[in-house]
Parts: sequence; structure tokens; C-alpha cells
Amino acid sequence: MKFTCNQQILAKALNTVSKAVTVRTTIPILKGILIEAENGKIKLSASDLDMSIEKTIDAVIEEEGSLVVSAKLFSDIVRKLPNETLMIETIDGTNVLIKTAGSEFTIVGQPSDEFPDITDVGDVISTLSFDKEILKYMIKSTYFSASSDDSKGVIVGVLLEMEENSFNMVALDGFRMAICRERIKNEKEGHIIIPGKTISEILKILSESEDDQDVEMIVGKKKANILMKDTRISVNLIDGEFIKYRDILPKESTTRININRQELLTGIERASLLAKEGKNNLIKCTISGNLLTINSKSEEGTVKEDIIMEKTGEDMQIGFNSKYLSEALKAIEDEDVMLELKTSVTPCIIKPLEGNGYEYLVLPVRISSN
Repeated sequence: MKFTCNQQILAKALNTVSKAVTVRTTIPILKGILIEAENGKIKLSASDLDMSIEKTIDAVIEEEGSLVVSAKLFSDIVRKLPNETLMIETIDGTNVLIKTAGSEFTIVGQPSDEFPDITDVGDVISTLSFDKEILKYMIKSTYFSASSDDSKGVIVGVLLEMEENSFNMVALDGFRMAICRERIKNEKEGHIIIPGKTISEILKILSESEDDQDVEMIVGKKKANILMKDTRISVNLIDGEFIKYRDILPKESTTRININRQELLTGIERASLLAKEGKNNLIKCTISGNLLTINSKSEEGTVKEDIIMEKTGEDMQIGFNSKYLSEALKAIEDEDVMLELKTSVTPCIIKPLEGNGYEYLVLPVRISSN
């Protein structure tokens, strides 16, 4: 194997595929990146067996071939080299020479034949196509609500639900739930569950990509491939039935408020400065007349925030974990939002003033009456 390529292009590609490298593995080959040189392209691949990433870049290839190199060492070397043309070639069978005008490294590689096949999804169930910005928005709107507790089963994943005229993403962790909906016509109905940790890495890759082409998703029974112009992400799906999330949504409310999203968010963030982690980041919200009053206290002091709102229905006092409210509000782009409540011990729903593009459910925290 022998090729030349641009240092910055290679460094950026290595940054992408390195997201699939894990150091916590007993399989040495998975600590490496597979380099394949053929047909005028360099393909870089990495895998932790749950998620795999391939990235293709242009290069001038003098000799085709493949080899696995240490992901950390190779990436660190390329990142530190100057922005100029790099020459990379295999020497003495499995050693790799990395050379610029003024620098020269030789590192040990491994044969490529032990690297796992990372892209085959098996029998294809469906193929979906997404506008890249819509997919980014939907992931950003939901993934943070997935459970991070591996003992919680399927709710460590994000549900991707294909209906006849709608595509939905849903995540929940037992204390909150996030739902994002887009009107997309699907050839087939069905659903898959992608691990939350994996989908957050997908969001990073989508955000870093400068390619504006649509994103294609090829879905198999146990695996899905997400395809961009020069990047392929292969993910293992979570097997099992997702929680029937529609049954969790309250069917009625006694209090509705319309409020400016940014004013509510900044008020919660200020109040949470005195909300202690050990007390569930507790803030108390008092809904009365045309004011929403947020209170929080700790041994270090107290805080009170008044925010003007429009209310229909009953006055109410209710407590929340400030983190859950603020993360939902940060994901919303609307200027104003609606909050629907029933009692101080039933969930709060945050939704748009019009339409059903998103819903956020947040469970309350019990508060003392004084």
C-alpha cells in the first residue's frame, strides 16, 4: 500500500471514524483503524461492534492495499503534522511509514484480514431518505431524554417510528419523555430502536459534515446503515418492544399556560443556581393570575423569578427537576410554548401553540405545601 493525500483532509476523516473506536475492548484489532487504498480512494474504518464508521477520501494511490493501524497513535501523528501532502506506505510487511517534507514516522500495523465486516445489514426491511437538517433537528430534539442506565432495557435507546404519513422519534428515561414528529411519507410502516449513545455520535457526525445531500438509512432486522456522501455509519439495533409511549401522555388538563420560551428557560436556569443536585435540582413553580413564579432555595440562599404568561384554568403549585425542564426548552426553537398541567403530582406537557411537531413530558417532584 502506498498513497499520498492532504494532511487536513486525512485528519478530519480520522476524527470522524475515531468516534467508533473503543479502548475498553479485549479485541486488539478494534483499537485500530482499517486503511484501505483502492480505486483512487482511501477508505478508513473503525468499529466497537455496536457502531461502525467508514469514511472515504480522495488520494493519489501508487500501490493498492490495506492495513490496520493504532487509532490513537496514527491520529495523533497525522494531527500534529503540518498542512501539506503526506506520503503513507507499507514497509516490511506490516510497518507503516508516514512522511512529509520534514518529518518521518514508522509505526507498527496489523494485517487487515482480522478486521470485522462492519457494514452488512443482512436482509433489508426498508430504505428511508431524510433531509439532513430535519434528521439533525429530530435527533437533537429527543436523544437527551433516553436513559443512560444500561439496566433499563429498551429505554436506553431512541425509538424511530415510521407511520404512513409521519416519522416520529421518541426517547424517555422514566422521569421525562421527548417526542418529535415530522410529516414524511413512508413506503413501509415499522420501527427501530437505536442506542442513545450511538445516536448522539450520529448527531455529532451529521453536525460536522459539510455535505448537504439527503441522508439514506438502510434498515435490516438487527442493524441499520446511515449513508452520507462519503460516510457510512453502521449501528446495531436494540431488540425488543418499546414502551407504549402514547399511553403515558395525559388525556386532559386543568391548567394551560402560554409563555415565552426563552424567558422561561433563563428564569429556570437562574433559579437552578440554588437548586442542589441532592434535592433533584428542585424548583417550585407557582401559577397564579398572569404570573409564573419560580422559587428555589438552599443553605446558601433563595431565589424568586416572576415571568408574565397567559393562563386558562386553575392556579397551581408544582415542583420540577430544573434540569429536565431546561433541557426540553433548549431543544425547542419556537418563540412561545404551551404548558399543560392537571395536578401537582401528574406530568407536565410542553408543546407548540399550534400543531403537534413536538411534545415533552416532565414528571413533577413532590414539594412541601409551605
